[in-house]
Amino acid sequence: MAEQKQSNTALKVSEIKMPDPQEMARLFAHIAEKSQSIVKEFLNRQKEDGFFDLQDQMNVGKNFLELIQKMLADPTKLAQAQVNIWQSYLELWQKAVPALFTGQPFGTVVSEPKSDKRFKHDDWKENVLFSYIKQSYLMTANWIQDIVADVEGLEDSTKKKVQFYTRQFVDAMSPTNFALTNPEVLRTTIESGGQNLINGLKNMLDDLERGKGKLNIRMTDLNAFELGKNIAITPGKVIFQNKTIQLIQYEPSTPEVYKKPFLIFPPWINKYYIMDLRPKNSLVKWIVDQGFTVFLMSWINPDERMAEWEFENYLSDGPLAALDAIEQAVGEHEVNALGYCLGGTLLGITNAYLAAKGETRISSGTYLTTMLDFSQPGELGVFGDEEQIASLEKRMAVKGYMEGSEMATTFSMLRANDLLWSFFINNYLLGKDPFPFDLLYWNSDSTRMPVKMHSFYLRNFYQKNRLKESGGISLLGTPIDLRQVKLPSYFLSGIEDHISPWTSNYMGSLLFNGPVKFVLSGSGHIAGPMNPPSANKYSYWTNPKHPASADEWLKEARQTDGSWWPDWGKWLSKLSGEKVPARVPGKGKLPVIEDAPGSYVKMRIIK
Repeated sequence: MAEQKQSNTALKVSEIKMPDPQEMARLFAHIAEKSQSIVKEFLNRQKEDGFFDLQDQMNVGKNFLELIQKMLADPTKLAQAQVNIWQSYLELWQKAVPALFTGQPFGTVVSEPKSDKRFKHDDWKENVLFSYIKQSYLMTANWIQDIVADVEGLEDSTKKKVQFYTRQFVDAMSPTNFALTNPEVLRTTIESGGQNLINGLKNMLDDLERGKGKLNIRMTDLNAFELGKNIAITPGKVIFQNKTIQLIQYEPSTPEVYKKPFLIFPPWINKYYIMDLRPKNSLVKWIVDQGFTVFLMSWINPDERMAEWEFENYLSDGPLAALDAIEQAVGEHEVNALGYCLGGTLLGITNAYLAAKGETRISSGTYLTTMLDFSQPGELGVFGDEEQIASLEKRMAVKGYMEGSEMATTFSMLRANDLLWSFFINNYLLGKDPFPFDLLYWNSDSTRMPVKMHSFYLRNFYQKNRLKESGGISLLGTPIDLRQVKLPSYFLSGIEDHISPWTSNYMGSLLFNGPVKFVLSGSGHIAGPMNPPSANKYSYWTNPKHPASADEWLKEARQTDGSWWPDWGKWLSKLSGEKVPARVPGKGKLPVIEDAPGSYVKMRIIK
């Protein structure tokens, strides 16, 4: 018999490290103390939240019952699927046996996509046992998802929901998520004498305590960053605030600036500083350095006192108030504006509102990963049916707002292997602390949403898609019609965006009646827009034409290497007037309230 290749997980007894007794005693005391407080907090939370009354209202179980009924209605098709999977298992076993007993190379029956980062460890390829486990899992996972996708007779919304939750299930069952079937975890456990699992238990209990009884997995070192110290450090001043926003005016970095000011609409669903993480990747700093007078709205993090806030409060107390404040600060009646994600949706609404009023306050609009037409919302549409929204409204009604952690979990589920299970493995199975990463720090800094405002948004935009209709919604007594927007517009989308699909963004860009430039960036929802020229990453596509379909636009689009920022900067500068002496915050009619980033953005839900 040929000598079988030594597995990377094989270790000598002398290499096994025994844990330190004193350290073990200290850890177990810590674990016992944490466990006691967590159980108490959990029981209190269930009483306060009405958990036992609100659970099981998402009706996912009902959707899967309907799926099973449809499957059983065609037993021949189901039987054929079973035959297919057994044939695949047999082929895999026939290749595994010679490799196991003779040392022959183990052939590949099924392989993971290149984008799948779960199976990087060498043993997943070089060790026969782990290669067999991996391929068996991939085979089964693909089979399950193919069966669900192939079921006929389901409503489209039901089918999308069961496909989504089926993927959550198969991702959760990955062998990488279990200590005994993950070669890296096995090796670490042997080398440390199980210390990694003890550390992992401590990390899990710490996360449960931080989440007040709910598992809130740390994605980064939460003590490594401080707003205004090493992130969100572009110099500026808060010059205006109300109950909804603080308005930041950034200090100029050039002796002259364009006459027309520039206003940024961040999404209220996240903190604004995704656009100002650190100088090397800060969109805010880059815009300032191009010679613009930059203002930015920083949204408050709502609590139960804001339960009655409506969507129109965000319009009146947000951009409309900001425009008036900018005029007081620098004496300019018009601005150019940029909206990111939901901020772009609000920018479109603001422009339609001003058009209906016959007011010219915004000269151009830049829309980053923005949906205005919600007919194709991507996988987020799974959460937009009546059952899901009604369940969410009941949960929100208990406190008057939606917990930011719920939305963060929703976004993480869209990429569960990267944003959930990778940290589960690192923190709990390997017992490591997460690496300091500014982007993931921002991602963990969740924002609440008032119940009435968020319900209006979900029902009228995601569920009923009324924003695309002329007068489909009315705000502040004014019908909103996006077709009245005739301003120059620049749309930027990410080709891999899983939150705001680029084809959906393109459909929204067709609603305006002004000149539109649509640009498609490489990467996704965050890395696509936040792609500084210095990084020299990705590329972008442009097309001077604006045809009726996204596919038609892409066929004739021209690809350019590097960041889209310079292309947009040229477009914007032509719409910004002549140069004037740089404006210093606080020198106008509005005095300085405090330094940027301001106090509103520092309101954290979980520390």
